[in-house]
Amino acid sequence: MKLVTVARETPASPDQVWSILADGWKYPSWVVGASRVRAVEAAFPGEGARVHHSVGAWPILVDDRTTVLMSAPGRTLVLDAAMRPVGRAKVEITLTPSGTGTRIEMREDIVSGPASWAPKAVRQAAIRKRNIETLLRLSLLAEKQSDPTV
Repeated sequence: MKLVTVARETPASPDQVWSILADGWKYPSWVVGASRVRAVEAAFPGEGARVHHSVGAWPILVDDRTTVLMSAPGRTLVLDAAMRPVGRAKVEITLTPSGTGTRIEMREDIVSGPASWAPKAVRQAAIRKRNIETLLRLSLLAEKQSDPTV
């Protein structure tokens, strides 16, 4: 399975970006489609820990969860994102130091459920557009930590 890859450079450090990723309560601030967090397990972002969130817009909200499959603090976060009833996605986020900032790469694809039946080109085009905005949001949050005037 080839995952859709989107990348973005930010002047924020890997630690600053990681601090956003590691705070499950900030999940809907950077993840396009997530609207609120209901609970964050204490071990998050440790492997097996979950963020319990809702997707959609009021009054049509679906309660769901995202589970950490792999976590290397400051470097990599791999998630299993449930999107009921349409399926589940595998999401890989990698942080690489780049000059004085960070290169953020996000790879994703639908791994199960009805959404996985969509033609790959259609599915991946939608994921790419969504993740460009997701990385912009993540970058802006991390940059805000490095420059409070942003």
